[in-house]
Formats: sequence, structure tokens, C-alpha cells
Amino acid sequence: MTQRRPLGLTTIYAALLAGALISTPAMAAGDYPITPKQRDTAQKVAQAGVPLSELAPNAPDTYTVKRGDTLWGISSIFLKSPWRWPELWGMNNDQIRNPHLIYPGQVLVLVKADGRARLQLGREVGGSGTNGDVKLSPRVRSTDLNDGSISSIPQHLIEPFLNEAIVLNTNELATAPRVVAAQENRVWMTKGELAYARGEFSGDTEYRIFRQAKPLLDPVTKEVLGYEAAYVGTADVVRPGSGAGTPQEVPTTLKVGLVRQEVGVGDRLAPIPARGYTSYMPHAPANPVDGFIISVYGDAINAGQNQIVALNRGAADGMERGHVLALWRAGRVVKDTTTESKDAIRLPDERHGSLFVFQVFDRVSYALVLTVQEPVTTGDRFTQP
Repeated sequence: MTQRRPLGLTTIYAALLAGALISTPAMAAGDYPITPKQRDTAQKVAQAGVPLSELAPNAPDTYTVKRGDTLWGISSIFLKSPWRWPELWGMNNDQIRNPHLIYPGQVLVLVKADGRARLQLGREVGGSGTNGDVKLSPRVRSTDLNDGSISSIPQHLIEPFLNEAIVLNTNELATAPRVVAAQENRVWMTKGELAYARGEFSGDTEYRIFRQAKPLLDPVTKEVLGYEAAYVGTADVVRPGSGAGTPQEVPTTLKVGLVRQEVGVGDRLAPIPARGYTSYMPHAPANPVDGFIISVYGDAINAGQNQIVALNRGAADGMERGHVLALWRAGRVVKDTTTESKDAIRLPDERHGSLFVFQVFDRVSYALVLTVQEPVTTGDRFTQP
């Protein structure tokens, strides 16, 4: 089944201002609703655009969307601060049914007027005019409903962590079903092998496997903000157990599925939750934010670009999915050698990167390191951009 879409001017910032868009696999891409408030806001922003001073130094006049592009990546071509893209895009409500989506092959045109700039969506047809102007014309585009319109950020970088990276308010895994044995007295189990578990099973047949949860401490107050459980893999119930808690108990038999690391005796089980598909819309926090990185996900000491870090701010602090944050390196303490006393002074903090929040718990969030100049470590500070 295909849907015919006219091509003219478009916008995506009605979607951005509404926050993250969540759909199920059955929901077609064109089914996102556009509220009157969203359209009104988008129209007002479209009339203004961004100051020319906010454009990237080498912003092109036109850009053709390619497969694999993201809205973040395209915006970084045109803007100094890619997260400000809602202010850049133009809109024509009469010609575009759904302003959430743009596609490979479409041509973006940078229009500059009265000291401001906007992006419009058009199609080059037949070269330049007499004055070197690009000629644009509407056309009809036929495409699949699940057509692979470009995503807002590199979705593949965070997709694995949506079920893997979890923070618990209390250490609930301490009482969760646990792996107690393997076949042939093995210590470790991998994909396709059988594991045996005891505990109160919920009746689900698919489970995630986690290692012992560790507390996450606030670097300032030393308060426990939650418990981070390291993801091990998945397992399916092959044969339910019986007689739980009795001498005649038969453990539940599981078959190990996908693994990030080998499964061991003592690992804990949690049901696999239902999954939706989330399109993240980057935006700055509405209020000032100030916090610290409390851990680098996994066993690494430092984090680089495209790695995951945990933050000591969560939903209780106003953190949201899609928040873009500035990353700061603490100023070094140096001696002032120009004085006899050789005073110790601390240099100012320096901004050296940006973070993108993609998973939020009560008091902890996970963020993707989007850009960074130096390795990110525990204790580094973040603020609003």
C-alpha cells in the first residue's frame, strides 16, 4: 500500500515542540496527529527563522537528503547549535499533510531574507534561472507507509540501551528469579545453552538477564539515587518449574538467547517489557539544569563520542527524554608562578561537548555523548546548552 504525498514547503518543529513521538509497529508513519496549537506555534516560528549569525560558517544554499541522514546531522550542516532546528524550518500547511517527516531525495533550500534564515523543502527542476536562482516546483511523491523517513538522531546508537540500561529505585532484583545451575556443571552459559532458575516467575515466557545491581551514588551528597543493573542477555522459558519452595522443587528451564556477556549462576531475571518505537526530538531544558556524570555505562573508566553515561538528575528534577545538555570539564588547579607566594588558583570550567538524554528514571538519566573534545569521566559537570 502506498500513500501519495505532495511536495512543497514543510516543517518538523511542530513535532519537536510536542516532545517525543511514540508509535507502535502497526502505526503508519503518516498517522501522527498535528494539533492546532502545534500548527500555530510552527507558523509563528516559521515566520521568524533564525538570525544569520546562528548559521554554520559553511552552511550550503541547498542540501539533498540522503539515506542514513538524521535531522540532527542535517541541522549541524546549517546551524552552529543543531538542537535549535525548530527555529530553522519553514512550513506550508496547505501542501504538506504531515510536517513530522522528510525523506531521502528531497532538496532543502536555505532562504535568507531580512537578516534571518529559514529552511524550505523543494525540488530542483531544470537548473538555474537567468539570475542564478534555483527553480523549484511541487511534485507528487509516492512512497510506502512505513517508508523509512529519516530519524531525528542516530537511532541505532541508543536502540540497544532502551531495554538494557535500567535503574531501579530499590534493589528489586535481589528478590527476582535467579539462575542457579547450568548444564553439565558449567560455570558460564552462552547462546543456545540451557540454564536452570528458581524464584517466583510471573508467567511470562521471555526474560532479560541482569547481573547484581550496583548502587549509583550522587557525587556531592553521596546519596543512593538508584541501582544500576548490568545487562547480560535474554532467555526463554523452555519448561516451567514446579513445587517452588519445597524439597521436591523442580527449577524452571530456560534457553539462553542473545547475550552481551556470558550468563552466570546468580544472575537475575526480569520480564521483557512491551516495546514501542520512539522518535526523539532534541530540545533544551525549559529551566536551568546543573548536575554531574555519575558513571560510564559498562566497564569503561572514560567515555568518548557515541558512548553512554549516567547523570545524577532524573524525572524528579525535570529531566526529559530529548534534552540536550552542555558538557563541562572542571578547571585545573595551577600555581601562579608570577608571584612570590606561588598562589594556587583554579582555572574556569571549559565546555567541551554535548549530551543527549534518551532514557529517564526517577532520579537518574542516561545520555548519549554527542560531541566531545576530551574523554568524559565520572564527576564531569553538565548544564543546559
